[in-house]
Amino acid sequence: MAAGSDPNALQGHDDSQADMMQEQCILVDSSDNRIGSETKLNCHQGDGILHRAFSVLLFHGGYELLVQKRSDDKITFPSVWANTCCSHPLDIPGENEDAVSGVINAAKRKLHQELGIPLQQLEQIDFQHIGRFQYECRWDSIWVENEVDHVIVAYVNKEEIQIDPNPNEISEARWLNVGEVWDMISGKGIWKDELVAPWFKLLYNEFLVEFLPELPLPRDDVVHFGEVDMDGNSVVPGQNLMDTIALHREHVEEVIMSSLDKMKQERLHGAMTHLFSGGGKRLRATLPRLVGEAVGEAHAGHYTLGASIEIIHNFTLVHDDLMDQDPIRRGLDAVHVAYDDSTAINAGDAMLAVAFEILAESTNIDSDKLAFLVRSIGEMVRNVADGQQEDISFESRDKVSEEEYIAMITGKTSVMFETCAGTGAMLAGASEDVVRNMESWGLNLGLCFQLMDDLIDITGDTKTLGKPAGSDIVQGKKTLIAIHALQCGDDMPYFHRAYGSGECSDEELLNAVQELHESGSIRYAKDRAMHHHSLAHQCLDKLPDSPAVSVLRELTDFQLIRIN
Repeated sequence: MAAGSDPNALQGHDDSQADMMQEQCILVDSSDNRIGSETKLNCHQGDGILHRAFSVLLFHGGYELLVQKRSDDKITFPSVWANTCCSHPLDIPGENEDAVSGVINAAKRKLHQELGIPLQQLEQIDFQHIGRFQYECRWDSIWVENEVDHVIVAYVNKEEIQIDPNPNEISEARWLNVGEVWDMISGKGIWKDELVAPWFKLLYNEFLVEFLPELPLPRDDVVHFGEVDMDGNSVVPGQNLMDTIALHREHVEEVIMSSLDKMKQERLHGAMTHLFSGGGKRLRATLPRLVGEAVGEAHAGHYTLGASIEIIHNFTLVHDDLMDQDPIRRGLDAVHVAYDDSTAINAGDAMLAVAFEILAESTNIDSDKLAFLVRSIGEMVRNVADGQQEDISFESRDKVSEEEYIAMITGKTSVMFETCAGTGAMLAGASEDVVRNMESWGLNLGLCFQLMDDLIDITGDTKTLGKPAGSDIVQGKKTLIAIHALQCGDDMPYFHRAYGSGECSDEELLNAVQELHESGSIRYAKDRAMHHHSLAHQCLDKLPDSPAVSVLRELTDFQLIRIN
């Protein structure tokens, strides 16, 4: 039974709806692999249990969509407007074998039961499976949705299809044109005071809005949204994650600042500590400890390890800002601006030295593990330098391939996450297989991070970013977004004028960003980020469930709303 579930929760509810809460849903992991079954009641109570679901969208001509309002009798999300039909495949023959055919068979069963569409008509409809997404949304203190939702689309003739809604399931059904659907999703006009299902908003924005009346190509990956509110907006990860990071941040920052106090030269010490005064969640600093707690025995040595990697990370930022001539970092003047170029270079060099020095001095790191840590971190620094040099070389090249860009960010950004995770696991006494698995998790986490960072540079604002918004476009950075856009030809005049211009007006930059949306370049980069996000979750699926692993899952989802 789900944590917090109440066997008396069905008292006072409609008998028919209460009976269906005993149906057996299919339990899945975050990659949609079947792992068991449980009653619909237990899947939707308390913390909920991740299970398989489906959402059907019936279109007339690609321009009209059949939507429904869930009845007042529904136990979960009553009186909420949603797509044509949404429910669950059950742990029964025909629905519990192959995932795609199972949800299509379940969709036919529910379209008949809810909307009264004759089974013979349903058998004639060509249902197309276009993707899956994971989300969690709470209705109230008792009920919650926690699903991997399969999106199923079909085109029908509304004049021929027979619809006779079941009032126990649906209070109203209507056909809306795509403009009216968008008003519904956006809460405009007559929809301002209506509740619209969060899963409908998520799937429409993710899979359909940029493609209708055509359909997108089917996607194999699971798009992870994590926890969302009723508007479909990401919810800040749970307090458990925030509390855990805050607890470890306090300890690791103490190690960082005491380590940097080794530098007695006042101006150089100020330059070395400058970026640390800008705050931040200290993701890389706390990551080794979080991984250690998830896979083995975490201890004080993880704080020293995290401090070492965080100091190196900040050393790379100091030099990176100088090379790129970025004036702002974390809302502060970059070190080369606050001090000068020579001091920034010197501060970075000293920070690198201190990072290795504190590892060798730590009494909490066994000597038999020290060589592995030094070798891993040294390799990380070398790969970061390699990636940075490749990034520099891209500036003078007309063409950069997607493969070259991914290789560059793997070295420049992702390898640091990979090292945090791998060394954190090894220091905790994990087996070699677990260490390699956590390295893979960290690598994909880092790739997701950098690709999302590229997106946010274009879609964010200067205050939120801590650096000028759109600077990647103006500087002509060869990001995945730009690489895709440059392959789209010349039909993007604003982008081509702004790209690599060194400066442009806010209006020109806004128009360039709009062209990136219309060309699909932003969508393409987001899809790639979500792919690596899914791979990261697959690595976590190999670990036994525990509170510490749940923290890593929340951390993986948190990448989607930016960790700095």
